[in-house]
Amino acid sequence: MRVAFVLGTTSGGTGRHVRMLVEGLVRRGHQVAVIGPRSVEEQFSYGRAGARFAEVAVSDRPHPANDLRTALAIGRLTRDADVVHAHGLRAGALAALGKRRRSRLVVTLHNALTAGGFVGLVYGVLERIVARRADHVLVVSPDLGAGMARLGARDVRAAVVPAPGLRPAARTPRQVRDELGAGDRPVLLTVARLAQQKGLETLLDVAAGPWPSGQPLFVVAGDGPLRGELQSRIQAESLPVVLLGNRDDVPDLLGAAVALVMPSRWEGQPLTLREALMSGTPAIASDVGGIPEILGDAGILVPSGDVEALRRAVHALVVPGAAETLAAAAARRGREMPGEDDAVESVLAVYGGQDPKDD
Repeated sequence: MRVAFVLGTTSGGTGRHVRMLVEGLVRRGHQVAVIGPRSVEEQFSYGRAGARFAEVAVSDRPHPANDLRTALAIGRLTRDADVVHAHGLRAGALAALGKRRRSRLVVTLHNALTAGGFVGLVYGVLERIVARRADHVLVVSPDLGAGMARLGARDVRAAVVPAPGLRPAARTPRQVRDELGAGDRPVLLTVARLAQQKGLETLLDVAAGPWPSGQPLFVVAGDGPLRGELQSRIQAESLPVVLLGNRDDVPDLLGAAVALVMPSRWEGQPLTLREALMSGTPAIASDVGGIPEILGDAGILVPSGDVEALRRAVHALVVPGAAETLAAAAARRGREMPGEDDAVESVLAVYGGQDPKDD
C-alpha cells in the first residue's frame, strides 16, 4: 500500500505520532511518504524512518494564495497514493482540497480550537471541508467526534494514540527534589507548552494560595509564547512556581512529583498524561476532551478554569499518604494503555475500509 502523510508545523505529539506510524508501516512493507514543512523533517527525521519526504509549506494561519498553492502541491505529490492521511485540521482541509479521486482520504484531528473571533470563523470553514470531503475522520476525543458527526462526516472513529515507552528515571526523587530546591515541600508537576490552551493562569491562581497546611512547589516543564508573561507574574507575586523550560528528563520529574497537574482548556489524548500513568503518578486534570477516558480512576477531574476546585484537589493530594491509593490506580491504568502495534493496526483497518463493527 502507498500511504502519504500530510502534516503542518508541529513540535510535539502530532509529529511523534506520525513518526511512530511511519516506522510501523515501513516495517510491514508499505511505501510511505511524508509531506510537510522542512522543520518537521528536521525534528522528526521521517526519512531515516524509511519514508520519502517532500517539503511543502503548511502554515499555521490562513493565507488564501499560499493555501491554494499548497493544496495543488499536495494533490500533485499524492496523486499515486492509495491513502492520504492528514494530521491536523489545516493539513486535513488542504489535503481535502487537493485530493485526487482515487485516493482514500483519512484525517486525524489532534486538537480543538479554543480561540474565537476571525480565527474561529476560519477554522469553522475548515471543519466543514474536512467533514464533507474526508472518507474517514479519526478523533482523539469524543467531543471532536460529535462535532464532526454534526457537520456530516461520513465515518468518524476514535484515534488510537499510544505513548512511547517511558524510559527509566536516571536520578532518584531526592536528587531531583534537591535540584529543584523543594526541601520538604510536595512537588506538583505540569508538563505543557506555555500557551493559551494549557490554562496556566489557573495554575498560578492556585499557587497563590492560601496554603494553611504547607505550601507545595509547582514545577512547570515546557516553553512557549506565554513564558515572559507567566514569569513576570510569578516574580511580582512571589509565587511558588518554577518554570524549567523544555526538559528531556520528564521521567525523573514524574518520579519526584506527588501528582501531574493539567489545568488545560482542552486536550485530546495527551502523551504526558499517559506517561504519568505509566510511571505510577496520579493526575489532577481538567474534565475536558479525551482526558476523562484516559485518566479513569487514577486521579481527580476538575472543571476547566475552576480555581477553587483545582485548589481543593491539590489540597487533597498533598496531605501525606493521600496519593498512594491513586498512585496504584495510575500504575494499573498505565499498564492498560494501547501500544504502538495497536495504533498501526488500527489505521491499517481504516485504510482498508474495514468496518469498526468487524474489529
